[in-house]
Amino acid sequence: MYNKVEICGINTSRLITISETEKRELLAKARAGDKLAREKMINANLKLVLSVIQSFSSRTVCADDMFQVGCIGLIKAVDNFDLGQDVRFSTYAVPMIIGEIRRFLRDDNHIRVSRSVRDTAFKALRVKDELSVALARDPTPDEIAEKIGVPAREVVSALNAIMEPVSLYEPVYTENGDSLYVMDQISDKVNTDENWITDIAVSEAVKKLTEREKRILALRFYSGKTQTEVSKEIGISQAQISRIEKSALNKIRDEL
Repeated sequence: MYNKVEICGINTSRLITISETEKRELLAKARAGDKLAREKMINANLKLVLSVIQSFSSRTVCADDMFQVGCIGLIKAVDNFDLGQDVRFSTYAVPMIIGEIRRFLRDDNHIRVSRSVRDTAFKALRVKDELSVALARDPTPDEIAEKIGVPAREVVSALNAIMEPVSLYEPVYTENGDSLYVMDQISDKVNTDENWITDIAVSEAVKKLTEREKRILALRFYSGKTQTEVSKEIGISQAQISRIEKSALNKIRDEL
């Protein structure tokens, strides 16, 4: 898809490609200080950046941002490639581009995750892709863990750590214009409709108690005092406190 769209103002369908011999000639000129040769070398390898960012297409990061970051990796590859090595330029440049994009994704995440966890996650993702092709199915965490040499629980934790946060208002299903959102699938076992109704009913029942009854219940059940402590504070016997408390609770039960 990226060879037919415009990214960062560049029409990707018009990007040029050159032979390996031409690349080495341009690199040699660039080493000698020829800025035009360096620029042409960079422009002639922009398709490498496009091919790399396709592997990150599942991320929600803007393609323009990843393309720009990938270009930084490409420029570093152009400036640091050793002409004395019998290696194709693309073989050297692609890991440089990938590394630059991974650093960007690692630093751009809203949730800070340690570098070691992110490195494990990216290794797991790479191995997952390889095993998916080889096995013709999604590999299990145990299979991925065995391949990269870490415990399966670390693989699962690392992959969960780099997952993008999902909005509660993210639609998960839509039919006839009506959407079901993530929030609709989250249950709250505390603030249920039944609990709200009970709270309201209790509140209304308490309003019908006398001021003395309200005070005794507040001291007993909100302040956590014993009947003896309440009797001393109010100035009546513990037996009277017990009788008033029992009467107040029965009134509330009758109201409910």
